[in-house]
Amino acid sequence: MAKGVFMHRPDSIYEDSPAERYPFPRQYLGRAAACVGDWIVYLEPTKVKESRGYFAMAQVQQIIPDPHLPAMFVALIAPSTYLEFSRPVAFNDGGGPVEGGLLNDRGRLSGRAQAAVRPLSDADFFRIVERGLGAGEPVLPRIGDGEIPAGLEEAPTPFLFDDPHARVLQFTSRLVRDRVFRAVVLRAYGERCAITGLKLINGGGRAEVDAAHIRPVAAAGPDIVNNGIALSGTAHWMFDRGLISLTDELGILVSRRVNDVEAVRGFINKSGRAYAPGQARERPHPRFLHWHREHCFKD
Repeated sequence: MAKGVFMHRPDSIYEDSPAERYPFPRQYLGRAAACVGDWIVYLEPTKVKESRGYFAMAQVQQIIPDPHLPAMFVALIAPSTYLEFSRPVAFNDGGGPVEGGLLNDRGRLSGRAQAAVRPLSDADFFRIVERGLGAGEPVLPRIGDGEIPAGLEEAPTPFLFDDPHARVLQFTSRLVRDRVFRAVVLRAYGERCAITGLKLINGGGRAEVDAAHIRPVAAAGPDIVNNGIALSGTAHWMFDRGLISLTDELGILVSRRVNDVEAVRGFINKSGRAYAPGQARERPHPRFLHWHREHCFKD
């Protein structure tokens, strides 16, 4: 097994979904196969407009021939392992590439930097991931309806383990995944509730909004921004209980089982549509919205 870098373009001509599958040509088969059972990081090329650099990590489950395209293969991503970085990592940190392994004997960038699939050393992998998932603003979910008690505020979690396996377990724990998912979703929505349009900040400077999964983790919902939506506490409660939902175009649906429909309609923003992230790639995916309407919404 070996770690690797998978280069991904948001305008890819292939049917790729980084959280599930990554197509690649035969020439990279050996490199991709070496990553089976291990971890990779995704990289947007610097030529992409507003490139995010290294933007996510995932574990490769298996490699299969592409059923639709000859001479192509697909790396299948292990379920529930894809995780977007709360802080995307630039390819070049000012002192040179973050991937030290891309430098040749003269300290210059080698041709390996152009390879869409390439090996990644443990040292480079952990450097990228720890920056991407590094300590930032406190983002733990709220406890009930109150504030986090004094003395229990989230503190940066240092990476204390020397054993690589233990380090991977730490930053893929449910607690860390929830923290990172919240940071990614709230950043996409500008810390604003998608249903009410309100952006409320408490006295400690913390946004009073939750990151809700559209398809819950318990129902195999992935921790990706397209499966997330920023909601205030009341809106989150209603969404999870199927009292409100969204159309594929983000129109807000109100269940007929709501005991006071008019009050709820006064609660949501006047446009009748949920606020969407500025980036199209961060909008809720119709597949997850369809699942919520089919399995949660009480029509």
